[in-house]
Parts: sequence; structure tokens; C-alpha cells
Amino acid sequence: MLSDRNALFDRCKKGTGMKKDNKETSKSKREAKKVASLQTLQGLTARDAKSLVIGMDLGDRTSAYCVRTLGQEIVLEGAVATKAEALVEAFRDLRRQRVVIETGTHSRWIAQLLELMGHEVIVGNARKLKLISENNQKSDKVDARLLSQLGCVNADWLHPVYQRSQATHSDLLLIRCREALVETRTALINHVRGTVKSFGCRVSECAAEGFVEVAQREIPEALKPALSGVLETLDGINEQLHYYECQIRQFCETKYREATKCMMQVSGVGPITALTFVLTIEDKDRFEKSRDVGPYLGLVPKKRQSGERDPHLGITKAGDEMLRKLLVNCAHHILGQKGQDSDLRRWGLGLVRGAEKKGTRGSRKLGAAAVARKLAVLMHRLWVTGARYEPLRKSEKRQAQAA
Repeated sequence: MLSDRNALFDRCKKGTGMKKDNKETSKSKREAKKVASLQTLQGLTARDAKSLVIGMDLGDRTSAYCVRTLGQEIVLEGAVATKAEALVEAFRDLRRQRVVIETGTHSRWIAQLLELMGHEVIVGNARKLKLISENNQKSDKVDARLLSQLGCVNADWLHPVYQRSQATHSDLLLIRCREALVETRTALINHVRGTVKSFGCRVSECAAEGFVEVAQREIPEALKPALSGVLETLDGINEQLHYYECQIRQFCETKYREATKCMMQVSGVGPITALTFVLTIEDKDRFEKSRDVGPYLGLVPKKRQSGERDPHLGITKAGDEMLRKLLVNCAHHILGQKGQDSDLRRWGLGLVRGAEKKGTRGSRKLGAAAVARKLAVLMHRLWVTGARYEPLRKSEKRQAQAA
């Protein structure tokens, strides 16, 4: 009996050792495969500059790549770790080649890294590449092949996106962090209101900044132990939001003063919207016409015309979502009761009234989207020209002509 137990114990130890050996063997095989892949990629150093197109499907840990000649012949396929060290080792000895990637979490820093190594980098708009996202045989390897093929045929089909500088991106993160806190605060306020309603009570309507004070006064005593932590968190979020908003105002008064000062002439446009506009566009000379800003921010209607059918659709919602929301909020203020009289307000209200007469649903939203588009064009024009904003310039001109 004892000998059987010893034999079983020995077999278990051997089995454990075999598993460990298998794990070590698998790991060594993966490392060897990775090294071989890098060595193969480095074997392309003899190729002439601008003779290859490399499509890369970026992943969180590894990125698949496909190398083609300009004649679309596949030369090499493999994978590389999504780390700066691995990418430098793989691409540093290659002569200048075209690298095609998609927008994503890692696209910005990888594009900058490859450009520093002298390569031409095209960052395709993932929203426009339905050929890849809706492929029935989708995989990292297939995606890399398609990216390299599109890079060979026509780079315009990739709808290349504009890459901001490191400094501008860092400043924009300040506004994005504030936006994340605002969304968190809204969710917590809704949680408190919903919890109080379940006890047959309500918290009075108030501004988000003063919600904690009102809630502490009005929530039932039975709920205070449970909701006290949420209210303390809301109080801390308000402090952090005040800190972010002070920094944003400081940027508007110092680093980006000239650009934001022009835009804040328009009633309803504050420091947050003006600074977000400047940091998102970054270069005011990117657009030949100010009218091109509307489509860039997704504030123009979609088009699905076919034969005699031409339906009215919503806006495209392309471009930066945060800036688009801020512009729409400004448009609602312009159209609202507190909005200052201006040509833009009169035009927007006329559009709303016309939609209401036709019985169009969501006429107010349609008017706000149209005003937001015109507002974006106006802000860019003021930025480019540095002119003084005249709210009723067109109306006064018409009156003068009539007189």
C-alpha cells in the first residue's frame, strides 16, 4: 500500500515537471519565433527606399504586419510586440518605406515613433474602412494584408487622419479629463435622484455644482448613511472640476490667448469650447475654406440618394465627438431665452419655425445642429482673419440698403 502511494507521488512529481518543461519549451519557442520574425524583417534592409508598403494591424500586445512591393506582391508576413523597443529593433535599419495603420489607442505614438525613424506613416480612419471592419473573414493577419494593399493602390481610400503634436495632445487631455469627471458626476447625481425617488421623495432641481448642498438638506434621514459616501465623492469631483476649469482659463489667457479671444467674442462661446476648438483643429490653415470645418466635425447631413429616392437624414457625426457636443450646447444657448440677438440666432429661429410649420419632428434639435455648423464656420473664420465680431452685421447692412 505504501509503495503504491510512493509510486503515485513519483508519477505526480514527474507529471508536474513535464508540465513545467512544456511551459518553458513553449515560451522559448515563442521567443525564438519572435526573434526569427525580427531577423526576417531586418533582412529587408537591402530594399530600396519607397519600394515597400507595410500594413500593420495594431493590437494591444502584438501587431501583425504584411509587407508588399508596389506591385502588390507579398514579401513577408509576421508579428511584432506592440512596444517601443520591439518596433525600434524591427524598423530602425529599414530605409524609408510607407507604413499603413488604423486609428486606435496605439496609433498616435506608433505613428510618431515610425516617423522619427524616417518612415512615411499613413493613419487610416477606421470608421471609413468598412472593407476591414465588416469583413466576414476578419483577423489580424487579414487586416494587415488589406491595409498594405490599400496603401499600394490608393492612399486616399484610407481617408488619412490628421495627427496632432505631442504638446497639443497633452493640452487637449486636460479638457478630456474634465469631460470624464463631468460624465461621472452626472451618473452619480442620477443615482442619488433615483435612490431618493424609490423612497417617495425628490431632490429639487438645481445646478450640478450646488447639488450636494441641496441633497444633504432634502434626502431622507434613512438614506443618509448609504448616500453620504456618494455625496462626499461628488464634493471632491466639484473641487477637481474647479481646478481643471482654472487651468483652462489660464491657457485661454496666456498660451492660446489670440485664438480663443477671437472666438469668445461670440455670445455663448466660453473658454472650454474655444480652447477645445483650437486644440482639435490645431492648425487654422489646414482648411482652404472655413466651410470645410462643418463636414470635418460631422455637422452636415448624411446623403443616401439613389435614383428618385433622396431621404432627409441626420448629421454624419464624423470627427471629434466632444467638440461637436460643445458646439451643439452653444447652439442651444444661442437659440434659448438667454441668447443674445444676432444674425445667427435669427437665422436659427427662422429655421426652427419653418420646421415646426411643416410638422417636422425634433425641429429644435435640427435647428441646433444647423446653428452649430454655422457657429463652427464662424469661429474658424474669426480665428483666421482676427476680425471683430459684429452680431447683426447682415441685418444692419440690409436695413441700410433698404433705407
